[in-house]
Amino acid sequence: MMNRVGRILAIVLCSSLFVVLNGCATLNDVVQAKESGAEGTAKVYPVTKDQGWEIAKTVFRWEGSDTIEEHKDQNYMLTSSGMNLVSYGAVMGAWIEPVDKDNSKVTVVTKRRVTLNIATTLTETTFHRRFAQGVDIIKKGQRLPPSPPD
Repeated sequence: MMNRVGRILAIVLCSSLFVVLNGCATLNDVVQAKESGAEGTAKVYPVTKDQGWEIAKTVFRWEGSDTIEEHKDQNYMLTSSGMNLVSYGAVMGAWIEPVDKDNSKVTVVTKRRVTLNIATTLTETTFHRRFAQGVDIIKKGQRLPPSPPD
């Protein structure tokens, strides 16, 4: 009887592990989501591409991202955030594309590392809210601070 319970428990644990591991999002998933147009939130801001690039990097840093992988020649950057008390972390990307010399379209895609996770470390809404704060700071002629504004 105990042997049977042990086998059932092993099957349940292996199945659970399989579901969790197959549900893990990667940086490549972020790129594919953007390219397919299936995910992401885009807004146009009154900043140059270079200003937008610096603001996006700063927003990711403000929100506790890991190393930022920059692909400036292709107009995008990728990063991730680690696990905390409520989330297994997230994978994220930002695309900064010039609309004209004074405006840039900023698209952000965030994905939970584990799709079953309820919370994430950074949402697309929070990214754009922080980005707008960065735009205001730049437009006032100030430098972006190392810590997020209130």
